[in-house]
Amino acid sequence: MSQVLRQQLVCYRLQLKVISTSWFDGALAVFFPLMFATATLLVYQQQGDPEAMQFAGLGAAVMGMWTCQGVIASSLLARERWAGTLELVVAAPTPLGRVLVPTTLALSTIGLYTVVATILWERWVFGLELRIESWPLFVISVLASALTLAQFGFFLAVTAVRYRSSWSLGAALEYPGWLLCGFVIPVSALPDWLHPLSWSIPTTWAMEAVRSSAAGVSPWREILICLAIGTVYAVVASYLGRQLVDSARRHATLALT
Repeated sequence: MSQVLRQQLVCYRLQLKVISTSWFDGALAVFFPLMFATATLLVYQQQGDPEAMQFAGLGAAVMGMWTCQGVIASSLLARERWAGTLELVVAAPTPLGRVLVPTTLALSTIGLYTVVATILWERWVFGLELRIESWPLFVISVLASALTLAQFGFFLAVTAVRYRSSWSLGAALEYPGWLLCGFVIPVSALPDWLHPLSWSIPTTWAMEAVRSSAAGVSPWREILICLAIGTVYAVVASYLGRQLVDSARRHATLALT
């Protein structure tokens, strides 16, 4: 157990250092969330409704974590291939999942930075002071969001590996995720047939938990549901990862087609 924890910690620390010093990933984490938050608040500002701004401000803060995770996680294995290290990662005795999970956790850590940066940006640029009734519950809800996004990113990393343009697939999920997860509009505003899809994403429940804690309502039900759904995604991703490695070893190829 101690060896597993040490491997996870070392891998997490290395990946966090790589991601935080990457020009592209750094720009993605620093500029994109602020740009998207600005666009969202400019739209809602036209209504002149403080409640609408509160709704948009909370959604924009969490939206940055989705941006950090979706695009990069979906192309994690493709990046290993571009670097010529995919075969080494697969051939290593450490299971593939134990390599990917610390990486998506590192992405979620960068995402936590975007939450803080976006809240400060909203306050300094738009004069929006978010009303948070319970800061401890708010922080717990944000941490639950980060954890479940890491699990969802693990699922994306495994399922997108067969697509040669996995990076584009991750980018294509960016804007639908804003709507489905309730970042910019309430889930109830979506067509009824989209509700099951929306509630099957753990981030939707995490966003509800963030809004509940900000409003002073207990978010524990939403937190437990989002953690449960995130765990299901992680279990499915772990199974698919093993199937991927077995297939690659059987056919002696790691082709992404």
